[in-house]
This record gives sequence, C-alpha cells and structure tokens, in this order.
Amino acid sequence: MLATLTVTFPFFALVLCGYLAARQGLLPLAAIPGMNTFVLFFALPCMLYRFGASTPIAQLLDPSVALTYLFCALVMVALVVGVTLRGRIGWNDAAFGALVGAFPNTGFMGVPLLVALLGPQAAGPAIVTILVDMVITTSLCIALSRLGHGPGDGSGQGVGVGAAQVSAGQAAKNALKGVAANPMPWAILSGALMSAYQLRLPAPLAATVGLLADSASPVALFTIGAVLARSNMLAASGHAPAVRWSEVLPVAGIKLFVHPLWVFAVGHTVRALGVPLDPFALTVMVLVAALPSASNVSMLAERFGADNGRIARIILVSTAVAFLSFSAAVACLPKL
Repeated sequence: MLATLTVTFPFFALVLCGYLAARQGLLPLAAIPGMNTFVLFFALPCMLYRFGASTPIAQLLDPSVALTYLFCALVMVALVVGVTLRGRIGWNDAAFGALVGAFPNTGFMGVPLLVALLGPQAAGPAIVTILVDMVITTSLCIALSRLGHGPGDGSGQGVGVGAAQVSAGQAAKNALKGVAANPMPWAILSGALMSAYQLRLPAPLAATVGLLADSASPVALFTIGAVLARSNMLAASGHAPAVRWSEVLPVAGIKLFVHPLWVFAVGHTVRALGVPLDPFALTVMVLVAALPSASNVSMLAERFGADNGRIARIILVSTAVAFLSFSAAVACLPKL
C-alpha cells in the first residue's frame, strides 16, 4: 500500500495544489479557461497521440475491451438514473448525475497515472475506455437529459413523448458534433494510424509534440483542482441552488465503489464465458472505473442547464475520496 501511495500521492497532490491556488486567489478564476484550453487543445492531445502512436494497433482496436466496458457503462448510467430520478431531480439532473457517476477522469488523470503504475502498456486499454465514454456514454446521457424538454423548451417541463424523443435525438446529434470538435479523439486516431503504418514524425516536430505531451499531466492535474475550486466557490456564492448531501454522496459512492466492482465482476464473467479479454486489460479497466468522476462533466452540466453545484460537489467528493479508495484498489486488485 505504501508503494502505491508513493506513486498516487503526487497526482492527487497536484490536484490539491490547483484547488488551493484557486481558493486562495493565487490563480485568478479568469485564468482557468485559458489553462483548460492549453490542456484540451495542446498538451493532452499530444500526450494521447504519443501513447496511441507507441501502442500496438491491436490493443487500440480490441473489441473485447470496448464492448465489455461499454456494457458496464450502460448499466451504470441506468443504475444512477434509477436511483436519483425522483422529486426535484428530473431527467436533466439525473442524466448528468449518471454521466458523472459513469465517466471516470481517464484523460486528465487516468492515462498518466495508470502508465506510472502499470507501465506504457496500460495506455492502450485506457484509451479504448476514453473513446467509449466520450462517444457513447456522453452522447447517451446528453440525449437522456433532454427527455424532460421539448424542442426549444428550456423550462424542464415535459411536453409529450414525441416532442421529447425529437429533442433527445437532436441532443444526441449535437453531442456527436461536440465529440467531432474535440481534439482528443482525433489525436487518438492520428496516433493509431501512425502505429498501424509504423510511421514516425520528423524529429523537430516529434520533439515539439514531446514537450507538450510532457506538460499534459502536471498542468491537467493542477487545472482539475482549480476547476473544482471554481465550481465549489460559484455554488457556495449562490450562483447555483442549495445542494443536499443526500443527492451527492450516493452518486460519488456508486462511482468509486460500485463501478469498479461491477467492471471486475463483468470482466471475469465474460472471461469465464470464453471471451478473449486479456487479464491485464481487465486490470486496467477496473482501475479506470475506480478513478474519480471526470471534471469536464461540470462544464457540460452548466452548458445544458443542469444543477452544476451538485455535479461539482460529486466530482469534488469523488476526487478527494479517490486518493484512498483508488490506492486501495491498486493494492487489492492483484490479490483478487
């Protein structure tokens, strides 16, 4: 356990540094969007490209990993929606609660952390899970969030099944357009093509990509902390409705404990049924599921009018608790 904490501590410490810097005013809140832009459009795509280009193409196109992880994600979405869809939590808030309960922080935190723990071969399965969550899980939850809205209706009141279905379908299309505008899938695709054709970038360009890739992990982790602090400060200042802990803790618990246990159980079940799921890939998938919630869900929730104060607190709680729960999962997993 101590050896695991030695690896995981710096990652969570950088998140804490970003959180404290924003809370104490050392990092102006107005600077956070610029940091997000640097990470999302420059550093993180270069890191994912480098991992994709150095990973055998068979690992990036492993259908056993993709389908197993997808099945687990769909069940997690259904579970969180079923648990939370009641009272003042309508489809919009329930859907984004499901997304924050099923979407781990794989891009900003998971890939560099898992590579540090397990070696470069962990990048392949982790990248597959990123694609599943970005393309399918996110699009599904955004579509579900529109079930309480008619076309052009921002009131949150239901207007009939047919209108809701049209709105959900349009939302899914918009979500896919958002995925197409996100540089991360394209970076992964570019790296996969370079791996498939065994191509290499010219040395000066490769060095530039390498510098940006090396900056991705520390800047992304610091930015996660700053984003969490900003969301928490805005919610506390009255820019969001009051949040009940009974609406936060169950989703955070599902994310950190139910999700990895479910992936572990499903993975071993499909292996027993003869599906060629690599044991190492399953280990990576379980640890991906044990990661805290993805911080970018907060931005999506704000964009679609969900209760961002609740989403931000779920992310904050899951990130804080994950320092111990994720380290425990790493320590226990080889023994299971």
